[in-house]
Amino acid sequence: MRRVSGVRLSGVTKKFDEGEDQVTAVDNVDLDVADHEFMVLLGPSGCGKSTLLRMVAGLEDPTSGEVFIGEQMVNDVAPKDRDIAMVFQSYALYPHKTVRANIEFPLKVRRVPKAERTAEAHRAAEALGLADHMRRKPGQLSGGQRQRVALARAIVRRPAVFLMDEPLSNLDAKLRGDTRTELVDLHRRLDSTFIYVTHDQVEAMTMASRVAVLNQGRLEQVGTPQEVYDHPASVFVAQFIGTPPMNLLPAGLLGGEGVRVGVRPEHLLPAADGAVTARVHQIEHLGHEVLVLAESETAGRLVSRLAPGPDVPVVGDSVRFEVRPADMHRFDATSGMRLP
Repeated sequence: MRRVSGVRLSGVTKKFDEGEDQVTAVDNVDLDVADHEFMVLLGPSGCGKSTLLRMVAGLEDPTSGEVFIGEQMVNDVAPKDRDIAMVFQSYALYPHKTVRANIEFPLKVRRVPKAERTAEAHRAAEALGLADHMRRKPGQLSGGQRQRVALARAIVRRPAVFLMDEPLSNLDAKLRGDTRTELVDLHRRLDSTFIYVTHDQVEAMTMASRVAVLNQGRLEQVGTPQEVYDHPASVFVAQFIGTPPMNLLPAGLLGGEGVRVGVRPEHLLPAADGAVTARVHQIEHLGHEVLVLAESETAGRLVSRLAPGPDVPVVGDSVRFEVRPADMHRFDATSGMRLP
């Protein structure tokens, strides 16, 4: 059985530069990643997610706080001794080596006997559909195939933890979808711990056991994809998770003073006696659903997600929308944090 390990971050902070130029990239993050978990670090560019991953890998040193892999604190442990494998956004393959040589390379460095490393490379290649490409060089492969070679190279190491930094960003939309499925299946078969960085909420929602949402270096919320969608901990999470994002009404509208009410587009429904009036300025027909974009003098820009049908409003219509109490998300207007 392969050894796997959880990862624990305790009060981890990373600051760059000093004095007036000092930037806090990661701000006092506490995070537990369980054995066998597929944890996704999600957030916009510059939120600190890649820096956090690099501190787990040992490529960056925390300014303060502790990093544990399993039961061992690894702050002073060299990257090569942390029993991790990292897959980057850039494939980082050796262009002059064949696919087989690229996959075998980590084992060759460890002086694994040739017969054993060849067998391991073929097992990893079979798992990722690369068995017919072993004699090719990276320049002869598609982007998706090159990324799978990078994954296979990580697999042969049999690490305690896989670290992945936006590995699908360079792929086209269809290939991203196919590779997402492959990664989830790979995680299931390897039964290993994955920590995966992305800014793409679709990747997070479809792949993660749990999602850790970061904003400006701070951890905003940790939960399953459904928990984060159904009960966002803050205005930031509410608007970052979900396409289209949650509608946020001005403070005092449908809520008490100092309270902002949020409602998902699928819960903002036309009704004869609705409390919010808006004028439709755009309709997006997506086949399985219709997005109604409207402007309200009191509520601002609104998006409603409706099923296709004859009752869908048209551009220029004045529509009243209802928000049922059970579908309201209440946030403190000052702090942006969720209220009970």
